[in-house]
Amino acid sequence: MDRDPQMARRVQEIEPFLAVEVFERAQELERQGIDVIHLEFGEPDFETPAVIQEAAQKAIKDGRTKYTASLGILPLREAIAEHYRERYGVEVSPDQILVTAGTSPAMLLLFMMLLDPGDQVILSDPHYACYPNFVRYAEGSPVYVNVEEEDGFQYRPEAIRERLGPRVKAILVNSPANPTGTLLSADRMARVAELGPWIVSDEIYHGLTYEGKEHSILEFTDHAFVLNGFSKAFAMTGWRLGYLIAPRPFMRTLQKTFQNFFISTNEFVQWAGVAALKEAAEDAARFRKIFDERRRAMIAGLRAIGLGVGCEPTGAFYVLANAKRFTRNSYEFAFQILEGAHVGVTPGIDFGRNAEGYLRFSYANSLPRIREGLERIGRFLVGVAR
Repeated sequence: MDRDPQMARRVQEIEPFLAVEVFERAQELERQGIDVIHLEFGEPDFETPAVIQEAAQKAIKDGRTKYTASLGILPLREAIAEHYRERYGVEVSPDQILVTAGTSPAMLLLFMMLLDPGDQVILSDPHYACYPNFVRYAEGSPVYVNVEEEDGFQYRPEAIRERLGPRVKAILVNSPANPTGTLLSADRMARVAELGPWIVSDEIYHGLTYEGKEHSILEFTDHAFVLNGFSKAFAMTGWRLGYLIAPRPFMRTLQKTFQNFFISTNEFVQWAGVAALKEAAEDAARFRKIFDERRRAMIAGLRAIGLGVGCEPTGAFYVLANAKRFTRNSYEFAFQILEGAHVGVTPGIDFGRNAEGYLRFSYANSLPRIREGLERIGRFLVGVAR
């Protein structure tokens, strides 16, 4: 990689987010009048529930548009603590919660706090595309542990143990996972929690589980940090509302850092979050039921057009489909599909070397659009196979 001497190394090391690259090219095609079906992005197509919108509107009318306490408004932190108590049976104090503008700022602050230059973080491969960039930006180094399709794309604790060394500060767990839709079993999660380093648990897809039971890392250890938010389960991506749960000794440092870099999170959006947790459970359950129907249709449709789904996803809203019979270059293939079939999909290489030859499909679009998109890709693949 050619470096610009005027820019810091940490920004030059940031890799493109390929799902966004596909999306932006799709937008160019749409501006030319071409109908593109979007299966590349993990964004629910539902409107944010009315009760949440109304809470935000009321907060604005009531003048809730000022700075708040840096940790976040107490009613929201209390609602988050109550949510974890009722859903997982774990006790979290409101003073262990930092409310952020989405989970990405929380992740950035967390790794900046945990990592000195050269410290390491264990990541699964495949993994969410942005994880390595967060780690590297904090001057850390990712250490990858392969998870395999034939093993349900689940972490093997013994494989993690083999990669542990004196510089490993944390193990990142994402269950349900992006891009695989995998739900980590309680047994494996408990064994990962016993390995020693801090556990960073990204729980953003909780509430979107279709088979089995999702678990918070806090059920197994308090030697952990939890990242979560409202974007996925409550269809609130553009609201930018997330949070970090941390052990008490870290909270003052997180608070001071947040004060300096972000001051506080939008107050009226925080009141919308209170409404989401207290009043939108029925809406979230309805979303989950619709996603499950789409999941089944996506799995069947992918198999029907010749793409492999050896491990059926049970959470989130993604399928990582094996396309190796058609290509070994998922980046080029994703753009060929976009140009030839006018369907956006994400190349597997975005999620790590172990996902090369795969394509990620999001079923956050409507059922008719999913079916039409798969039909288009099916016709395209017939031409490729000839």
